[in-house]
Amino acid sequence: MIDSKLIQERYRALQLHICDALEVIDVKAKFQEDAWEREDGGGGFTRTITNGNVLEKGGVAFSAVHGPVSEAMKKQLNMEGNSFFASGVSIVLHPIHPRHPIIHMNVRYFELDNGTYWFGGGIDLTPHYVDETAARLFHEGLKATCDKFNPDFYTKFKPWADTYFHLPHRGESRGIGGIFFDHLDEKCGLTKEQFSNSVSL
Repeated sequence: MIDSKLIQERYRALQLHICDALEVIDVKAKFQEDAWEREDGGGGFTRTITNGNVLEKGGVAFSAVHGPVSEAMKKQLNMEGNSFFASGVSIVLHPIHPRHPIIHMNVRYFELDNGTYWFGGGIDLTPHYVDETAARLFHEGLKATCDKFNPDFYTKFKPWADTYFHLPHRGESRGIGGIFFDHLDEKCGLTKEQFSNSVSL
């Protein structure tokens, strides 16, 4: 059975892989890394890039934290447990060119000491100017990726993102949408190993 330590290692490797690839694309700028610690347990690494040829500013963050489950957490999660572990990678990228979209992405894993666990995440684009061809290619790529794991995922995750990224005060979506998923475990048809392997490099 795969354990939380291996998932943590794979998420950290994913963070470094993404940063390396972005440096190749940008050519000019390099990521700077800041390590941090959580007082109640765990920590992470925040990597930022600025003033590049392609990226004006961006961040790729990794975290792996653990600790006791508070009463507030129990109420929020509607689950019982004494301790938790959580790890993930999150990305926000702001390009220099106004016709390049802002990118948001995250993947995460959460588990309780009673064996309960789930995976979550999502990705979306926020272009200043919508290029319909590029938007279609983005969603086609997301569907192709989802289909590798389950042909029903994209049709479920896209509306979830449309709802998640809806701006009620403006009555519109933030950008061109994407996919969003949360609280996925073996009930969705994938094992913990398959979820973890999906981010293996």
